[in-house]
Amino acid sequence: MSLVWTLIAAFLYTEIVVVLLLVLPLASPRSWNRFFKSKFLAMLAQQAHIYFFLIMGVLVLFLLEAIREMRKYSVNEHTGDVHLNVEMQHSMRLFRAQRNFYISGFSIFLVLVIRRLVTLICAQANLLAQSEASMKQAQSATAAARSLLEDKKTEKAKEADEDQTLNELNQLRERVQQLTADLNREKKDKEAVKSQAESLNREYDRLTEEYSKLQKQITIGGSNSKDD
Repeated sequence: MSLVWTLIAAFLYTEIVVVLLLVLPLASPRSWNRFFKSKFLAMLAQQAHIYFFLIMGVLVLFLLEAIREMRKYSVNEHTGDVHLNVEMQHSMRLFRAQRNFYISGFSIFLVLVIRRLVTLICAQANLLAQSEASMKQAQSATAAARSLLEDKKTEKAKEADEDQTLNELNQLRERVQQLTADLNREKKDKEAVKSQAESLNREYDRLTEEYSKLQKQITIGGSNSKDD
């Protein structure tokens, strides 16, 4: 087997392993979807169609080459005088051509299978995510409906309590008005006491001034009598 066909065979074995990994329940569709959307594969996905068509083109070329060799060695052009060794070489080349045909054909087939499996796994992961979101919405809607029913049941009790609450509010309002009136009276009394204190202070200042004047007069009169 030449180097090229060895590489193609290795590529085929790799495809078989990848198909087994995708088919066997080794990981959930979400895990595969996260793996397919990883940064490294996302960088490759930008040019995935180029790689896909390139690989398919190479494999198709080798498939056509294998078909050509099969047709070439399938035609029996030998006569009875051909040596047995030549016939064995002819059969060996035909076998190689058939082997290369199967290798390239299965490689092309598995490339298509892998691409389809990846698409289906991603679609399944998206459907699972959508179904979970729908279930959460349904659960939230059910919870909302239950809360509405409970609210309707409690509305009657609330309506019965509203009258009592209104009465209590009216009583509180009356109490607030009464306290407000008392506060206003206290403010007025405080202002009156303050004005009285201010008037007393002014009267005290006036009397203090008069006392100072009288004391000065007495002091001046005493000094004059001493001089006489």
